[in-house]
Amino acid sequence: MKADVLTLDAEKAGSIELDKAIFALEARPDILHRIVNWQLAKRRAGTHAVKFRSDVKLTSKKAYAQKGSGNARHGNRAANLFRGGGRAFGPIPRDHGYSLPKKVRKLGLKTALSAKHAEGRLIILEALSLDEGKTKVFREKLEKLGLANALFIDGSEIDVNVKRAAANIPNIDVLPTQGANVYDILRRDTLVLTRSALEKLAERLK
Repeated sequence: MKADVLTLDAEKAGSIELDKAIFALEARPDILHRIVNWQLAKRRAGTHAVKFRSDVKLTSKKAYAQKGSGNARHGNRAANLFRGGGRAFGPIPRDHGYSLPKKVRKLGLKTALSAKHAEGRLIILEALSLDEGKTKVFREKLEKLGLANALFIDGSEIDVNVKRAAANIPNIDVLPTQGANVYDILRRDTLVLTRSALEKLAERLK
């Protein structure tokens, strides 16, 4: 399964053989759904909290006599029934993350890559580097490639100039291979991989 390799100037720089085990899998929306939910759950801070009865700083003195007042029987004013009292059954800090089998995570990444290839939204670049970290220069390269909403994935490290130039461009993300994930691949229209990224992804997904 061959694919054309382009330069940043949208010129053809040869072709490359894509691994069918990574880029030709059948569509699995169920797997992608599981992976995205898992990623979003992991990124939640889980720092939501409220003050319970024991956390509210109020007097612990009984509000009024148990009998004789004609009112309901109450203890101190920190009860959740009173204004300023503690909350009952409110959220507490916790970790929203949960485990997912490594095989499922690998399958999810392969499925996301295959989906982009099947949709014709996969571009292979010879290399991702710039002589200067200018946003204007990178924008011109993107226009040549016809990209307005894309995720670039390079090898182990991102070129410093590319990282600096892409920082001010909306809807353009740049990640190293180890940062490749299903959520970021799906949220951008086009996926752009370098030759180096393909090699690293092949090693990671074997």
